[in-house]
Parts: sequence; C-alpha cells; structure tokens
Amino acid sequence: MQPSDWEVRAVEELGLVQAGRQRSPDFVDGSLRPYLRVANVFDGRIDTSDVNKMRFTDKEFERYQLKSGDILLNEGQSFELVGRPALYEGEPRECCFQNTLIRFRPSSRVDPSFALKLFQQCLYDGTFQSIAKKTTSIAHLGVSRFASLRLLWPPLDEQKRISRTLDVWNESIRCTEALFGNRQAQLKALLAIVLHLPPAIPGLKSEADNGGYPASVQPGIPNLPRAPEGWRRITLGEHLTEVRRPASLRADDEYRLVTVKRSRGGVELRETLTGREIKTPSQFYVRTGDFLISKRQIVHGACGIVPAELDGAVVSNEYAVLNSDGQIDLRFLRYLSESRYFQQTCFHSSIGVHVEKMIFKTERWLKWPFNIPPLPVQQRIVEVLDTARREVELIAAQIERLKQEKAALMADLLTGKRRVKLNAEAVSTP
Repeated sequence: MQPSDWEVRAVEELGLVQAGRQRSPDFVDGSLRPYLRVANVFDGRIDTSDVNKMRFTDKEFERYQLKSGDILLNEGQSFELVGRPALYEGEPRECCFQNTLIRFRPSSRVDPSFALKLFQQCLYDGTFQSIAKKTTSIAHLGVSRFASLRLLWPPLDEQKRISRTLDVWNESIRCTEALFGNRQAQLKALLAIVLHLPPAIPGLKSEADNGGYPASVQPGIPNLPRAPEGWRRITLGEHLTEVRRPASLRADDEYRLVTVKRSRGGVELRETLTGREIKTPSQFYVRTGDFLISKRQIVHGACGIVPAELDGAVVSNEYAVLNSDGQIDLRFLRYLSESRYFQQTCFHSSIGVHVEKMIFKTERWLKWPFNIPPLPVQQRIVEVLDTARREVELIAAQIERLKQEKAALMADLLTGKRRVKLNAEAVSTP
C-alpha cells in the first residue's frame, strides 16, 4: 500500500525536463565549450575521459549549461540501457549537454541524489523500457514521455534518508570492488613472478595502444626470456597431442555443445541439441581435464580446461582438444595461457586477413618453444595460483551478494514497502 504522505506525480511537476542541443556543422558562432553525450553518461557515473567540444553562443550556453545536481539520462540507447542516468556534480566545469541526453533539474521539493536512485530503479525494473519507442537499432526515451511519467515521490526529508541509506550500500560495494581490483592486480603480479613472463593483458587504454587490435589480442612478436634455473626450454609438441574422439550423432539423442569464452573465461555449456538439430555433423567428445582451444577465438584468449560437469560434451572441428603425456600439467598450461608470450604465440600461429576471421593452426603452435618447470614445480605453482584465484572469486561473489541485497532494499524503499526512520534503525546496512 502506498504511504499516505507519498504522492504520485509526473516527473515534470517536480523539476525541469529538457533535451540537449543538437550537433550541426551549421553552428559556427559562439565559443568552443565542452559538452556531454551518451558516451559520457553511465549508470550512476559520468566518464570525463573523452569529452568533446562544440560552439555555443552565450544565449545557448545559458540554456544548456549544466549545474551541479542536474541529472542526465540517455535519451537514445539500446533497449536495455535507455534512460541510463547519472548525476552531474560540477565536472567538467562550464559544460553543456547534447540532444542524445535528457536533463532533469530537480525543484526544491526533490533531493537530486534521491531522484537519481529513483530513475535508476526505473532503468532496473523496466519502467523506462515500457515508455521507450524502439526503432531498428536504438530505443528513444522521449522528452515528453519521460516528462509525463508518473512516479511515486516521498516527502523531501524521507527522500534524503532513503538516499543516505542506499549511499551506505553503494560505498560498501565501491570499497569491495576496489578490494577486488587490488586482488586481481596482485594475482596478475603473482602470475608474472611464478611464470617468469609478463601478463597477457597489460591494461591498455585504447586499441590505438595495441596496434589497432582489441586488448584481448596480443599481436606483438613473441620474446621468450632465458629459462629459469631448473626449467627446460621445450616445444609443447614434445608433450602435448591433439586428440579426436568422433561422435556418431543419432537424430533423436541429445548432445551438450560447449563453448570457450574469450580472455580465458572458461569452458561453458552453449546449448543442448538433438543430433538432427546440430548443423555441423562432425562432432567430437571432450573429457574432464582436456585443454580446449577455440581455433577461431584463441587470438582473443579463448582456451580453458573442460570441467567435470561437461565430461562427454561435444565440440566441432573448430576446436583443438589437447592432452598431455603427463609431463605437463594441463592446469599449469591454463595458467601459462595468462601470459603475454602465450597469447602472442597463438596470434602468430593463426592465419587470416582480419582478426575476427583468423584460424588457429595447432601444428604451428606446438612448435613454439616454452620454458617449462619440472612437474612437481608445475603442481606447486598451480596450488599457489589456485589459492590466489579463489580469493578473487570469493570477493567477486561478495560483490554480487551486496548488489542483490541492495537491489532488493532499493525496490522496497522506493515503493514505500520499507520505511527509513529518523534514526535509520528501520533498515539494515551491510
């Protein structure tokens, strides 16, 4: 039931709703000023790393200048992200906004931070999608549709209490995400130390920093350092072999098809199909512990170990299935795939005119030299890295739990199902 002191009001009744200025080569008067566009406005944050400029006359600047407390929403976006909002807090200074964005300037009856959270909830629960008009490739929120959208508004003092409560959760999530980032960096550093090789993805800012390739691709010339003491320099082909276990498909039997995610994201179930539904008749069984490489995606780091739950699944001949003679622990090979050198050898073992059409040649790759430690050392390295990776995964799970709990609380607070008392004791905090 709606709280008696809450009101249902159109957005335009509680603030000024306005579209930004259109870009045009005809605008030649005025001074160059920074402006924000869709590419700058994310969920709850404004990215100022790439801010464009265009000319605004003094009169236009007065109309389109942003003020601290303004909320910007994506007017045109994908259907899932249309209406994505962020709060402008004064940076960049003396900034305007483009017509790909809608501005909501709260009245004195609205707390800006609360309005941001209310609009975020509209994004999450599908309210914005329900009023958007979808074209072939983009959805439009619509200035008039957004302005007339009727939402539930609590009194100003309760708006502030709700916002402060949710800010506590946001800060907890932010701190946990910072911890997650630190642990990821530590894991990457640990990988470099124990493998004696730099990591695969060095934190590129743009494709221009990577020869025009996405960060998941490592096109550089492979440079293998001297083998550490006690390690051997060998070709992987000395201990790895490609195996094939042909599957004779039966029309009515069901088969699990697997895929390998980019950037060493793991081997996962793609779909389950009957034999007659599988378009590529040449399929091969995979077994627990196989090292699986996607021949079309390995330049992006698509490789991994088949988990026990996917034992007996099938793949097409566009995957290389590798086994070891016992001298290379395939779990160690999985961690070795995190190195830049590994990724570079995969790139240079692939052929094709475009990065998205390159095909991996297993026989070429197996001829590249690698520095490999004795098997007991491999196993010890795996233990150390597994422990570090589990810590990262636990923090990731903690972040997900916090987000789920916050989402449930947010939905209750913004609909009045739960109320925040003056002493904020009515709701729990993380």
